[in-house]
Amino acid sequence: MATERPLSPHLQVYKPQITSAMSIFHRITGVALSVGTLVLTYWLISLACGTESYNFFREIAGSIFGQILLVGWSWALFFHLCTGLRHLYWDMGKGITNESVALSGWVAIAMSFVLTALLWVML
Repeated sequence: MATERPLSPHLQVYKPQITSAMSIFHRITGVALSVGTLVLTYWLISLACGTESYNFFREIAGSIFGQILLVGWSWALFFHLCTGLRHLYWDMGKGITNESVALSGWVAIAMSFVLTALLWVML
C-alpha cells in the first residue's frame, strides 16, 4: 500500500519576493532577447536584400507597434545585463546578505530603466 507523502510547497504558498521576481524576469528577458536576435537577423538580411526590403523593415520598425517592441527589447537587454552583472558580483562571494540582495535587485531594475531611457534619448 502506498503511503501519502507530503508535497513540496508550490509557488502559490510563497509570498512573492524581489529575488523570485528578478529570477523569473531574468529568464523571460532571455527569451525576449532570443526573439530580438531573430528581428536583428531579419534587419541584416533586409539590408543585404536591397532598398525595397530594407524600406519594408523600416516601415514595420517605425510603426508604433515596432517602436514599442524595440523599446521593450532594449529594456530586456539592459535588464538582463544588469541582473547578469549582479550574479557575477555574487559569484565573487560579495553582496549575498538578504539586505544587499534586495537592494541590488532594486538597483538593477532602476538601472535597466535608466539605461533604456538614455539609449532612446541618444537615438
